[in-house]
Amino acid sequence: MTDKRVLITGVSGFIAGHTALEFLKAGYHVRGSVRNAAKGDAIAAVLGQHGDISRLEFVEADLGSDEGWAEAVKGCDCVAHLASPFPLAQPKDENDLIRPAVEGTLRVLKAAKAAGVKRFVQTSSMVAVIQGHRHEKTSFTEDDWSNLAAPGITAYQKSKTLAEKAGRQFMAEHGSDMHYATVNPGLVWGPALDRDIGSSVEIVRMFLAGKYPGAPKLKLLVVDVRDIAKMHRLAMETGEPSGGRYLGVCGDVWMMDMARMMREELGAKANKAPKFLLPNFVIKAIGLVDAAARTAIPDLDLDWKVDNSRTRQALGIEFISPREALLASARSLIDHGIV
Repeated sequence: MTDKRVLITGVSGFIAGHTALEFLKAGYHVRGSVRNAAKGDAIAAVLGQHGDISRLEFVEADLGSDEGWAEAVKGCDCVAHLASPFPLAQPKDENDLIRPAVEGTLRVLKAAKAAGVKRFVQTSSMVAVIQGHRHEKTSFTEDDWSNLAAPGITAYQKSKTLAEKAGRQFMAEHGSDMHYATVNPGLVWGPALDRDIGSSVEIVRMFLAGKYPGAPKLKLLVVDVRDIAKMHRLAMETGEPSGGRYLGVCGDVWMMDMARMMREELGAKANKAPKFLLPNFVIKAIGLVDAAARTAIPDLDLDWKVDNSRTRQALGIEFISPREALLASARSLIDHGIV
């Protein structure tokens, strides 16, 4: 048990909900930010099905406004900043996504510093690490950054990279008395807490629902949401120096292998999962008319490798396997009646 209070921004999200439960389980008082206070009861109802929420409270604050953040961080020992815009489709103007991600990060950092918050963990992403290198570089560590000048970089990939860089620059200039770290998750699988699934679980849903006629030759860097939640807490508690960058990747999975694992474990429930590999030229042809396919083209055939041994050692974490994370997603989608 601890008397520490943590602010979790964007607590309605898939990762943030699990992160709130992780901190609650460890004895923290948890304050979750929501854009609309009316959402608090619904979030509490969901989280209450999975753990003790007697130390959970909510505060209204929006990344797009200064209003509410001073109150949100007041009395908090630490902040886990998970809130960030995620588009269902590519925006017409990439700055509609980049600007709120960067400005929102700085807004929360400034409020935290002004309030005397001691520790700040920002949720970044592996898309801030691996993108834009094509075949010239496919092996990555905590030291690597995405190349935003490369063709095919999406607005979301830019937003996560630039938001992390903005956070690190702010800390270099103003944050000497506040411990700072980032958690950089890959594609986040694992159990959904309710029917409001995370965007990264959508690909599992589409496989189960038969939305893919075949699987593209894409390798996914994945992680279980329960481990990402734990990483946020461990990054908050670590004795490592400020500035840590912790890569949340438990392994990698080719999409064709993903379909095979689902059929092996789920039987008839996964009989709509892809059964053959789509040639690259088919994906490129689809990309002429489909934005989602178009964004995947730069990553076709890339045999990503991530060495996050420094992360594992620094946080002392043993990751749930890709197979277990995938099947936890699939089973929760089935249990919630989503597929």
